[in-house]
Amino acid sequence: MTRTIDYGNLMHRAMRGLIQEVLNDVRANGLPGQHHFFITFDTMHPDVEIADWLSDRYPDEMTVVMQHWFDGLEVTDEGFSVTLNFGENPEPLYIPYDSIKTFVDPSVEFGLRFETQEDEDEEDEPEDSSDPASIEAVPEPTEQKDAEIVSLDSFRK
Repeated sequence: MTRTIDYGNLMHRAMRGLIQEVLNDVRANGLPGQHHFFITFDTMHPDVEIADWLSDRYPDEMTVVMQHWFDGLEVTDEGFSVTLNFGENPEPLYIPYDSIKTFVDPSVEFGLRFETQEDEDEEDEPEDSSDPASIEAVPEPTEQKDAEIVSLDSFRK
């Protein structure tokens, strides 16, 4: 059997580390400027902790917004807990990083989308470009450049 590099899992781990770092900064310093987050997660993940009425209302996935009011943000290596307001009802949530499907900061048009094996097995469906989850982590090039072809022969002795 040939050993391979699992780039998919390495990227997911790096992206989850980025979310952890951002949330740690927000915990320590608050949300700067107009920054806010849309976080979509799998409510059926075994380590998600949400109120029963929320899991009944959102049996598959849920998107929460961290913007004007949130409390008790705690960040660990596995996930984060936060209390959010749902119609004047503060509710504590625990969201493991492994349950996150998308993490979007629309104030700067930044987003991460976590693909799963199930997503890859589904047929390709057209995405609504206004959906924040369709924002990808790859920055758009500011200037189109022609590809430069480099011959490897020039490096050989």
